[in-house]
Amino acid sequence: MSERAKMVTLLRMVPFVERNYNLVELGPRGTGKSHLYQQVSPYSHLISGGKATVAKMFVNMSSGQRGLVCLYDVVCFDEVAGISFDQKDGVNILKGYMAAGEFSRGKESIRASGGIVMVGNFDVDVEQQQRIGHLLSPLPPEMRNDTAFMDRIHAYARGWDFPKLKASEHLTNHCGLVTDFLSECWTKQREGTRLSVLQGRVHWGGALSARDIEAVNKTSSGLLKLLFPDSDMAIPDQEFEAIVRIALEARRRVKEQQKRGRKTEFRNTHFSYFMGTDGVEQFVSTPELHSDETIEADPLPPGQVWAISPGGPEAVPGLYRIEATCGPGSGVKILNAPVPPAFRESVRCGEQNLYSRAKERVGDRDPRSHEFSIQLRAMDKDRSGHGLGLPVLTALCGSLMERSTKGGLILVGSLNLGGSVEMIPNPVAVAELAVEKGAAQLLMPISSRRQLRDLPDEMATKINIVFYADPADAFMKAILE
Repeated sequence: MSERAKMVTLLRMVPFVERNYNLVELGPRGTGKSHLYQQVSPYSHLISGGKATVAKMFVNMSSGQRGLVCLYDVVCFDEVAGISFDQKDGVNILKGYMAAGEFSRGKESIRASGGIVMVGNFDVDVEQQQRIGHLLSPLPPEMRNDTAFMDRIHAYARGWDFPKLKASEHLTNHCGLVTDFLSECWTKQREGTRLSVLQGRVHWGGALSARDIEAVNKTSSGLLKLLFPDSDMAIPDQEFEAIVRIALEARRRVKEQQKRGRKTEFRNTHFSYFMGTDGVEQFVSTPELHSDETIEADPLPPGQVWAISPGGPEAVPGLYRIEATCGPGSGVKILNAPVPPAFRESVRCGEQNLYSRAKERVGDRDPRSHEFSIQLRAMDKDRSGHGLGLPVLTALCGSLMERSTKGGLILVGSLNLGGSVEMIPNPVAVAELAVEKGAAQLLMPISSRRQLRDLPDEMATKINIVFYADPADAFMKAILE
């Protein structure tokens, strides 16, 4: 089973160990979405077809009998597209309960700890669905475009990552836990929380709202209970960080659907975290929106830069991705084999400018006591790496200072050994290529400003061109504040 499928399996189990946890999973038929909630634990209840009454779900006003959310740890709606209530205010009561863990009927306010799970079939291609709508479209009409309802969902599991179950491939011949015992262990784990483990070890980025933090905390706590059931167990940093990334990704998937509904209110979906107090800010994306070969709005990790080679007499402009890392040692090692001669020269110019003006570039950090590894990835026919001195310098400085590069940004600039930025022979062609590649911002030398007056109006309105005066100015405008 793949790592992505294992992630889905773990997220399915979180509602059993975490109180008032709300999960959505959409995916193909035959992947066992509802099996866990129907066959494994007596503390979960499956509502087939998604049809429920307010009395059955919450409280019967005539008899005072408490409903499913009070009696079970998990209430699962099967076939999410068919969710409906017998009363008009049923969805609003559900929405209020998912937010606060309580509901009011008559004069009484009733608290409950049952989690809400919604599973359903997703019959269309994910990429196609994102082009025409969003990934919560299978929900019923009164829910699918309600961003307030979406905000109550703590995690969205990618059901399409889980394979169709086959006994010959996915069932073991080894010993397993008796389901009654497993379910008792799960319900016992609901009594506490693992938030204390998160405190001091991880800090959330500024894009997370209060509800986002609550959702990520709940998911992280649940995953810690499942993977490290003894609260005294030591949790290695690598496994702890993997849990944090799963929690952030599952919540960001919800946020991205809100963004598609109301782009202005939810425009900042760049979820990030810091490990410890001095950790580097790390950004978490969702695989269905992320590709290493497309320019995205998410910030790039330290040392990574999108760049355009300005081309020359025999080459047209080309897009590149430069990736640099640093560690103990000295010098700069180019990982490409063989190394294009023009790129070797670009690296030499970037390296010498970093060494000769280290104080100006990176403050009190000593680049000569670090070994840099740098790799060039060509995205177009041109693979020479000509004229990339400034992007190389920016990547080296970013990796040393542990500063992320702004998302959606392409950097252009050719350096000489003296530190001067050379003229770009064809800035209009460079700008047109940046628009074609989907960049939001283009960073160019101020010497190109007059020539860019020839850029067609329809192109000029599709990209924000920012000018820099020198390499130091370019670096400050390229990195994330």
